[in-house]
Amino acid sequence: MRKKLMACFVVLMLIVAVSGACTLAAAEGKTFTIGYLGWDVAADWNTYTLGGLQWGAEQKGCEVIVLDAKLDAEMQINQAEELISRQVDFIAMFPVTPESGATITRMANEAGIPITVENTFLPEDGSAGEMVGQVACRYNDIGYAAIKYAAEKYPGCKLLYVTGGLGLGVTEVYKIGVQEALEEVGDLVTLVGEVNGEFVTEASYNVTQDFITSGKSEFDVVFAQNDAQTKGVYNALKEAGLEHIPILSTGGAPEGYEMLQTGQEAANMTAPANLQGLIQFKYIWDYLNGNPMTELKTPLPVIPVDLENIGSWIKWEDMDAGYQYVVDTIGPYNP
Repeated sequence: MRKKLMACFVVLMLIVAVSGACTLAAAEGKTFTIGYLGWDVAADWNTYTLGGLQWGAEQKGCEVIVLDAKLDAEMQINQAEELISRQVDFIAMFPVTPESGATITRMANEAGIPITVENTFLPEDGSAGEMVGQVACRYNDIGYAAIKYAAEKYPGCKLLYVTGGLGLGVTEVYKIGVQEALEEVGDLVTLVGEVNGEFVTEASYNVTQDFITSGKSEFDVVFAQNDAQTKGVYNALKEAGLEHIPILSTGGAPEGYEMLQTGQEAANMTAPANLQGLIQFKYIWDYLNGNPMTELKTPLPVIPVDLENIGSWIKWEDMDAGYQYVVDTIGPYNP
């Protein structure tokens, strides 16, 4: 009888070990605690990247402490000090600036706390400290994808590029990708104009309307740098009786999905925000369980979607679909 009881006990313990959350932590009698340093968690992009990480943590029973810097780099550094003093098991960071990100990474290194970085690729030469992994959107990839899409779908087109705001480093990187693609497919796409939509609807409406009325050049495709800008561009085109001109947008936000369905945009170079958090959690989970990922730098995928392949759209709020993409392209959380 005693042997049977012992056997049952062993089987039960094995089941708990396999199915229980935070395997190693359970063995140590505690739950892993992840400290998250947000950029601005009220902003949609950060909301959904954080959501991806929290979803992964929930699946594995980990606790997440969220501190929001609200775009204040100095505040984020102070918040990092707080997480270090609380002796969290891991720090996940959406840095306010590359400089503050490097400072915090070195602080975590000195405290012996592993750290991951999202949305920004910090230098890997050691100057920014050592990271378990990084995942970020490469905006040049999005700009490149938009021009390549235009070349494939609208060969011979004349394209108007409604950029985002300048000076923050985002649009400048977009333009690098646009130029790289034009060098490859310049015989299929002609850039006839570039106007600054400042990332917002009203400015994009104004500059598109101005370009139309100026008569500088005819165009038959528009590349708008985000979905908010697409709204402004579409309204300007509609007022001028040009709503038939296709607009290529980016990002893949929930409003973009609706605009694709209603015809306000023809395609979207989607970069699912939730994947950033889901991939960051994979870095964290695999590392904490002694199975660190070998690839230390993961670009966020850019997935061009139009009505023909709308099933490929990974909605930012659909964590199950996002995780399935991670499983298919990188692998499951291990273990």
